[in-house]
Amino acid sequence: MKLRKMLFVLLVTATVLTASAFGDYEISWHTIDGSGGGLSNGGQYVVMGTVGQAEGGYSAGGQYEVLGGFWPGGPLCTVEFHHYARFADYWLSSGCDAGNDWCGGADLDQMGDVDGVDLGLFVEEWLYWCPYDWPLK
Repeated sequence: MKLRKMLFVLLVTATVLTASAFGDYEISWHTIDGSGGGLSNGGQYVVMGTVGQAEGGYSAGGQYEVLGGFWPGGPLCTVEFHHYARFADYWLSSGCDAGNDWCGGADLDQMGDVDGVDLGLFVEEWLYWCPYDWPLK
């Protein structure tokens, strides 16, 4: 019986550690104007604030974007009607490839046509912040 309990504890621990090792990370949207003092870090990421420093503007590097100030604005966007209108211009188009920018970005799955799968991907983003590489910007 003791061996069963120990195996169960090891199995649960391995499951939790595996799930956390492969999980996505998230940066929540928060702002405190005037900043805050101190240094925060976790793994390879470091954030430093100073008291009285104005809130930062737009910053980008690699696949990451950060925008301080009032939302929405700047290079970030919300997926809304003008994106849908652009998507609709290419509805049921075929022959999409890198040469035509995947039918103006409407071929979201880059499978060569604009179809129901692409519409499903579009709807998943509707009224949310545009993903970093949102092709319909």
